[in-house]
Amino acid sequence: MLTSVQTEPGVAAPDPLLDSLLTQLDYFNTEQRQLVIQAYAFSQAAHQGQYRRSGEPYITHPVAVAGILADMKMDAQSLMAALLHDVIEDCLFTKENIAQEFGHTVADLVDGVSKISAINFESRKVQQAENFRKMVLAMTKDIRVILVKLSDRLHNMRTLQVLNPEKRRRIATESLEIYAPIANRLGMNNIRVEFEDLGFAALYPMRAPLIKKAVKKARGHRKELMHTIEAAIEQRLSQENLTARVIGREKHLYSIYQKMKTQRKSFSQIMDVYGFRIITDSVNMCYRILGAIHNLYKPIPGRFKDYIAIPKANGYQSLHTTLKGSSGVPIEIQVRTEEMDAMANNGIAAHWLYKSETQFNKETQSSRAREWLKGLLELQKSAGNSLEFIESVKIDLFPDEVYVFTPKGNILELPVGATAVDFAYTVHTDVGNRCIAARIDNRLSPLSVPLQSGQTVEIITTKNACPNPLWLSFAVTARARSSIRHALKHQQRSESIALGKTLLEKALQSFHQNWHAILPAKQKATLKELNLSTFDDLLEDIGLGNRMAPLIARRLIAEGDHMEDAAATTSHPLMIHGTEGLVIHFAKCCRPIPGDPIIGFLSPGKGMVIHLDACRNLSNELKEHPDKCLAVNWASPIEGEFLAGLRIEMENKRGVLANLATIISDSGANIESIHMGEKDARLSIIHAVLGVKHRVHLARVIKRLRAAQSAIKITRIKG
Repeated sequence: MLTSVQTEPGVAAPDPLLDSLLTQLDYFNTEQRQLVIQAYAFSQAAHQGQYRRSGEPYITHPVAVAGILADMKMDAQSLMAALLHDVIEDCLFTKENIAQEFGHTVADLVDGVSKISAINFESRKVQQAENFRKMVLAMTKDIRVILVKLSDRLHNMRTLQVLNPEKRRRIATESLEIYAPIANRLGMNNIRVEFEDLGFAALYPMRAPLIKKAVKKARGHRKELMHTIEAAIEQRLSQENLTARVIGREKHLYSIYQKMKTQRKSFSQIMDVYGFRIITDSVNMCYRILGAIHNLYKPIPGRFKDYIAIPKANGYQSLHTTLKGSSGVPIEIQVRTEEMDAMANNGIAAHWLYKSETQFNKETQSSRAREWLKGLLELQKSAGNSLEFIESVKIDLFPDEVYVFTPKGNILELPVGATAVDFAYTVHTDVGNRCIAARIDNRLSPLSVPLQSGQTVEIITTKNACPNPLWLSFAVTARARSSIRHALKHQQRSESIALGKTLLEKALQSFHQNWHAILPAKQKATLKELNLSTFDDLLEDIGLGNRMAPLIARRLIAEGDHMEDAAATTSHPLMIHGTEGLVIHFAKCCRPIPGDPIIGFLSPGKGMVIHLDACRNLSNELKEHPDKCLAVNWASPIEGEFLAGLRIEMENKRGVLANLATIISDSGANIESIHMGEKDARLSIIHAVLGVKHRVHLARVIKRLRAAQSAIKITRIKG
């Protein structure tokens, strides 16, 4: 019987669209169905006269989105939000209107999915990033926001063919880069696979049909062998009295394409692997089945993975093994329970699918989803802007993990390629910020070494440590990268303020004034003229080289007070300690070290760059910007390691490089980089960058190198 919706007073018309949706809601009671009907009626009235690009009434889209959620057995509020999800965005209704009609929960879900349309953004990219950030904030409060959004995007992907090619490619790219990985991160494999195949077809309209045709052809050739293997597995399970169902598993199109591309394999090589899924009723049975299968076919060493004992980051659980079949073909087997299979396909949505079955353990999946959302919330707080945030989220959506242990035996999941720095920030932001070294399996190890599954990692920290900018070159997790950037911004600001204060004090001394002579009224007036909020902002600008200290000093001193030219007044040079941090840099062109005569140049946005006073690069700057150059000198004593470049001509003999490295190491210097090339058949030219303490230390290293028999000529590179 068709359901009726009241369209005009006293007239009831049958509505096939609503009826088709209600047939999916056999798990709802009468009250829940009535709520869905009310939301449908509201949405239909709101979208009256609106049509999709395909020419269909717009209401077909919200109903289709609700249908996708109904397939997942989602609750009534989710379906109501799906039916209403475009009402705020495309119609003259507000969040308050929705809340008044359907309650605050439904209104929050609808608002979380709605795009920001009232603000003009500088570009489409920024607008998309801001919309994504808004959605993430909403989904951290209610996970159903992302489930509605994924269903909305999935229906848009299913109807993508009516759009122009450029828009089709943009939506498909966004779906592959963001929404498919999010579905994967939430364990929703069915939706991920459909996103990937639809996105693949939209981005590669020629490649996708070719692979689809090849898969169909290969399926015919493989059928007989698939039946043989399946029958052999079923027979062995029957002999062992093990109850399970065996399903042949086929790779989807995008997965085949990605493997061909990344592994550089032909289609025939990818299709040579036969996959089966064995589904049973208990965890104990999974391990018994694994033993039986290993007795049937020979397992390939190193290809067994136990995701039941250690689930993936998205809650996925299964036993994976690869075997050599009787004819030598590789056979991939996955063994899991019915509940694990439901989780693998539906992920976090299985919470609603199985909510009536109290014996079903959903804690692993839901707690992992909550942890991930909590991490997203921290990311958006520390991200500088929405574009940086969305890039961080993309990094965070890694499909593969390594599993490492804390010293107390807790397991942490990290993406492949993660380092000790990533581990430290995963433990806690403060641990990462104060990290100085790491012990991996009780051995000291560089922070940049990628971690391997099964390793135990211990982080060594000190109270006064701070992040190193070089960490950004090897940290891979979004949390680590975002926390490092955040800490460096604060560190740079505090160091810039300190340097700015020092430079301003020196400039004031040149006018025979001191820091305390600056009148508060003059400070306020100067800040107002320069459009700055606080005096610290002014000092930061001076420290970063964006404003010149002598000019600011002139503004701050009351008129008539010692206004003679600062350049005419002698003052002591600024002392360089080598520990100033991010606002004082040592020029790579001439690589000054303690003991060298030096000069400072204020580079806008960077701070102060220290050059040798005879540096050729600096001579050009001196001509154009003499006011940006400052007298500087080395403090005494000075600590730390400074880089110096050497050009070494040596006889081309066996073992010459090893001998050179030994001499440098025995001299107490470190080799930062080394490059070797041939001058001719007899001589080699070596360019080395060494870490030394000062000029005397470098002289000792050069003296020992010259004593080597094969050394012909050694010169220091100063530009």
